[in-house]
Amino acid sequence: MGKIIAIANQKGGVGKTTTAINLGGCFGVLEYKTLVVDSDPQANATSGLGLDPGKTGNIYDCIINDAHPREFIQKTDNPNLDILPSHIDLVGSELEMINLPNREYKLKAALAKVKDDYDFIIIDCSPSLGLITVNSLVAADSVMIPVQCEYFALEGLGKLLNTIKIVQSRLNPDLEIEGIVLTMYDTRLRLSNQVVDEVKTHFQELVFDTVIHRNTKLGEAPSYGETIIMHDASSKGSINYLNFAREILQKNNMTRLNNEEKKMKLGNEF
Repeated sequence: MGKIIAIANQKGGVGKTTTAINLGGCFGVLEYKTLVVDSDPQANATSGLGLDPGKTGNIYDCIINDAHPREFIQKTDNPNLDILPSHIDLVGSELEMINLPNREYKLKAALAKVKDDYDFIIIDCSPSLGLITVNSLVAADSVMIPVQCEYFALEGLGKLLNTIKIVQSRLNPDLEIEGIVLTMYDTRLRLSNQVVDEVKTHFQELVFDTVIHRNTKLGEAPSYGETIIMHDASSKGSINYLNFAREILQKNNMTRLNNEEKKMKLGNEF
């Protein structure tokens, strides 16, 4: 059964989508079957992985019309990485969901149908704390929070943590905080180091060791519809996200069987 990780922060431009698609790409290269769920109406994860948001079925139908996600899941050029696309139609879905029964559980019900097909499901949340983001947090096993190494880094973080606590107490008691990942780190700026120190002082063990540096290739890759690992495997951004993927695997005690163990396991099944 796959682990569902929601990547959330109501602030825009903190690296949610960049983290979702590139973490997914690195999991895929490391041979973990991964699904990226684009729950942001801007559909940046969808276009960033090479799909045209207007030409595919999307998550809207799964949430509003109870369609099966397999109807709309698309393969990407990245090994072992699929995407459930988004669309601008998702903007109106919150109004449509208001009178639906179990409205906070619609995404959870949809993803339950494919959870066993993947090792990881990564939800790219929209930059808000609306009903779609609540759906994402209810569907998730854990939430990851990207925080940029800039002046207003901690602004609004308290509100997000409060929302997470409300979801934990009322809707999803099993939701855990996967951790805080620091993004857009610039070694040339004293401010970046100050933000890193401040976040680590406030949140201590919740902060991942891996820090994502500012990198030109990270910004360039989505214009080619590629993850950073496929666009330029030797870039700083690629190395950062590969290390980040490994840190998460280690944290979750997820290790791959070696070839001999795989043969023995297969032999026992027949």
